[in-house]
Amino acid sequence: MNHIQRDALNNPESRYAYIAPTYKQAKNIAWDVIKEYSRVIEGVRYNETELSVFYPNGSRLTLYGADNPDSLRGIGLWGVVFDEYSQQPSNIFTEIIRPTLSDHHGYAIWIGTPKGKNEFFRLYEKAKADDDWLSLHLTVKDTNILDEKELADAKKTMSDDEYLQEFYCSFEAAIKGAYYAKELQEARQAGKITNVPLSKGHNVDTWWDLGVSDSTAIGFFQKIGQETHVIDYYEESGEGLAHYAKVLQDKGYKYGTHYAPHDIAVTELGTGKSRLEMARSLGINFSLVPKLSIEDGINAVRTRFNMLWFDEEKCGRLLNCLSLYRKEWDDKRGMFRQRPLHDFTSHAADMMRYWAVTESGSSQASVYIPPWKGYNRL
Repeated sequence: MNHIQRDALNNPESRYAYIAPTYKQAKNIAWDVIKEYSRVIEGVRYNETELSVFYPNGSRLTLYGADNPDSLRGIGLWGVVFDEYSQQPSNIFTEIIRPTLSDHHGYAIWIGTPKGKNEFFRLYEKAKADDDWLSLHLTVKDTNILDEKELADAKKTMSDDEYLQEFYCSFEAAIKGAYYAKELQEARQAGKITNVPLSKGHNVDTWWDLGVSDSTAIGFFQKIGQETHVIDYYEESGEGLAHYAKVLQDKGYKYGTHYAPHDIAVTELGTGKSRLEMARSLGINFSLVPKLSIEDGINAVRTRFNMLWFDEEKCGRLLNCLSLYRKEWDDKRGMFRQRPLHDFTSHAADMMRYWAVTESGSSQASVYIPPWKGYNRL
């Protein structure tokens, strides 16, 4: 906070941002801190509603949450700090923040505790290999912030994974409550997260999780013998079906079957049509995924994970979401609920569930047949 405040004071009319995983976290973690550090500045003002600090030279520092990434588009920044980046959407920098830094040759700082080998890990590995970047991996032994007595006491109540992750910044430690941590680790060890090229002799099938007010996720799969190759992944929010039809066209793949969940067939009050019918008018003929409970769907993914191969580059966001997809924690009862936490990881994870349910063989996907017009159906 002092780093970006210093630069705000040295650059009149500039703008800086601190981004936490959620808006509530940003307020809880950093708002009181930045007010404490800035109160000695004569003429400083605060906006409690916007979580903004206004400096006498016209500069501003604002706190944001990654849970509302669209609020960050086009704001124009001189510098940004991502706190606990391992818990943020993997596209938030490349698609949203990076363009806002361009006009002012701004900088970005990523900090946080590892949560498996997700986007934060890939960014760290990239930084280590690039002389233009500064990368620091600071464990409790490097900082000496905590004494040995406190560490010994912490180890009594924490699991080995929790202890290594929190105090030794271990990327290898499993994420508590993560559904697919073991499967992803085994896939990496087996070399199944790598460069997976398109096989031109096979069709590409897609599975969709269709959002209404939130994200739509599309996975691109090829069945090659006993293997299933996940060659591509796309996710976006705030767009209609026409946008995704164009995405399919621009990818240029030879498509086989497109799969979507049953609720796509529900008629919308505003149009009198279902999204299934609207998709059909755009040239996308969906087959419907069998209904199965979320828990059974998650188990289906786990059971079939060993047949999956992922393209590490094109499916980076998908892998990031799968690594963070986890059970919801119940603070009052001090235990995990038997349901997943709904956050930015849910769309990718739901798409994978639909794939696994379709592939399970326990039920067949149904094909939508529009009603005959002008004829009686026998």
